[in-house]
Amino acid sequence: MFRQGPALAGLFFLVFSVACVAQGEAKRGEYLAKAGGCLGCHTEEREKAVPYAGGRALKTPFGTFYGPNLTPHPQAGIGRWTEADFVRAMREGRRPDGAHYYPAFPYPSFTLITDSDLRDLWAYLRSLAPSDRKSELHELGFLYRWRFLLTFWKWLFFDRGPFVSDPAQNAQLNRGRYLTMALGHCGECHTPRNFLGAPKRSEFLAGAKDVAPNLTPTRLKKWGEGDLRNFLTTGLTADGDVPAKEMGEVITNTTSQLAPEDLSAMIAFLRSLRPLPEPAK
Repeated sequence: MFRQGPALAGLFFLVFSVACVAQGEAKRGEYLAKAGGCLGCHTEEREKAVPYAGGRALKTPFGTFYGPNLTPHPQAGIGRWTEADFVRAMREGRRPDGAHYYPAFPYPSFTLITDSDLRDLWAYLRSLAPSDRKSELHELGFLYRWRFLLTFWKWLFFDRGPFVSDPAQNAQLNRGRYLTMALGHCGECHTPRNFLGAPKRSEFLAGAKDVAPNLTPTRLKKWGEGDLRNFLTTGLTADGDVPAKEMGEVITNTTSQLAPEDLSAMIAFLRSLRPLPEPAK
């Protein structure tokens, strides 16, 4: 009878560990939220705004989109969501009622996030203090209010994830690729788009005219390793210049918060890309 003690203790530990993994780790989810830049799009742009309570405006050629409340408030936020609802939103770009999200919510990138990372992100969002700030309605042109049209947009431009490592690349490059393409969703701003608002895949990270610069070696070759790392952690260039407001916020909330090895992986991946021409003037 006494010999069963260690076995039962081991079984309990195994069950407990599996349960913890299934529920996600909020602390790790907090880091992933920083890597994903969630704070910027889901926090109102004013002093003392409640983090993740929504309200940030994103102006586009199709209208103005507003980041929703991500806190676990049952009415104003996502408190009534299940984890499956969250995964469907990130992986498929669908609301709990099945309607399509507009791709201003970057699910074409977030679909690549792994199951374990989605689980940890969900655990972190559930740990936030609830806010009763109501999410604002998007202000869109007449034709763009018809969500059913997104069915055709997805058929043309959306490939469902998750991320698959490239066996031709080493672990560091695959990590950098994942951070850049999935969590960091850098292509959403740094890739030019067609007239339907879809990124031009053949010009990935080549820069978008008047929006974001080229991130391929065409531009980055002008930056030394230390200069690039310093820029992404402090927001200062070698000659003391500072980035535009949007990139400055990305540096503050995201790249400066990355673990050194993750920042190195991201830089290594960007340096490995095929050089592409600068955006047309």
